[in-house]
Amino acid sequence: MDNVDLALLLALDCSASVTYEEFGLMAGGLAGALRDPAVISGLIGGEFHASLGALLLWSGSDAQELLVDWTRIASRDDALGFADAVDNTPRVVRGGLTAIGQALIACLAVLDTQPARARRQVIDVAGDGSSNDGTPPGPVRDRLAAAGITINGLCILHEEPDLLAYYTREVIGGPGSFAMTCPDYPAFSEAMRQKLTREIENRPVA
Repeated sequence: MDNVDLALLLALDCSASVTYEEFGLMAGGLAGALRDPAVISGLIGGEFHASLGALLLWSGSDAQELLVDWTRIASRDDALGFADAVDNTPRVVRGGLTAIGQALIACLAVLDTQPARARRQVIDVAGDGSSNDGTPPGPVRDRLAAAGITINGLCILHEEPDLLAYYTREVIGGPGSFAMTCPDYPAFSEAMRQKLTREIENRPVA
């Protein structure tokens, strides 16, 4: 497979604090963001006119699963097909504790299976709580960042209003990394649209 501009691994929290309704808002909101024309344009508008996308669900230390494998996005139809796959993702990862470090380890394993060489590798972690299980995320984040991998975060604040500070300190890292917030799950889609646009464009952080 030819080179791509971006390998984007989307990692959604399925811990016990996320209800089935809230997971539906996350998956549907992410799919809606992926259908945004500006996001699609960014995914296929780089030097290689293509990106890779994949979706991982995670909760406790022994609960991570790749639900949408690496998908090449080189056209609008490809992007819409990937969005549909995300939209139709079942919540098969059981609710449990919040193991962000283990999720990042699982993400690294998925990145190792990329079917093409990517100019940038980005892990997009979305969740509503700080890690309380398994390997602490900080040291894993440091390993990934040292390898040139970017970890960005989207913090849903309805459970932990100070979650942004935790993600900034313990989760995000690597070239151009950043974290954003949304107040609750109904606001997730618009926040994710803004986040994806920023990730894909690789704008510098102020």
